[in-house]
Amino acid sequence: MNCRRCISESMDMMINEEIRDREVRVIGQDGEQLGVMPTAKAMELAEEAELDLVKIAPTAKPPVCKIMDYGKYRFEQAKREKEARKNQKVIEVKGVQLSATIEEHDIAVRERECIRFLQAGNKVKVSIRFRGRMITHSDVGLDVMNEFYSRVKDYANMDKKPATEGRTMTMMLSPKQDK
Repeated sequence: MNCRRCISESMDMMINEEIRDREVRVIGQDGEQLGVMPTAKAMELAEEAELDLVKIAPTAKPPVCKIMDYGKYRFEQAKREKEARKNQKVIEVKGVQLSATIEEHDIAVRERECIRFLQAGNKVKVSIRFRGRMITHSDVGLDVMNEFYSRVKDYANMDKKPATEGRTMTMMLSPKQDK
């Protein structure tokens, strides 16, 4: 048997000699149903057309195979995947560190930084690390977090309210969606 392309690049679809079923339902290259036939006869039809026999529905009874140019199909599929990757937006999580005893100018700097991250479409994790005896005054940290959120609320939605985990209080902000 003359096999033009019997080795597939990926294991997602079986092609040509890889198909071991006794009989298959065959779909022609222009989409018409050719019916159920032995695999050998389907292979002959594919070879006559100088195309590949590709198993597209392996779980069907009997399995469904299509006569097509597998190389062209893989190329177009890779092109579609590349286009989809190009159009998707990767959302990063940026961090802003605050302190329970933060001064006015420092909080203004962190606010501008946070707004810049949000306008770029990133999520922001705001955190306060309590050192020493500050942990006993976590209510002061909560006030700082609420004050910070009130400054950036025009640009952000609060995904996760301020919560203490160990010695760190964190809050998650995401960019507001324009409607």
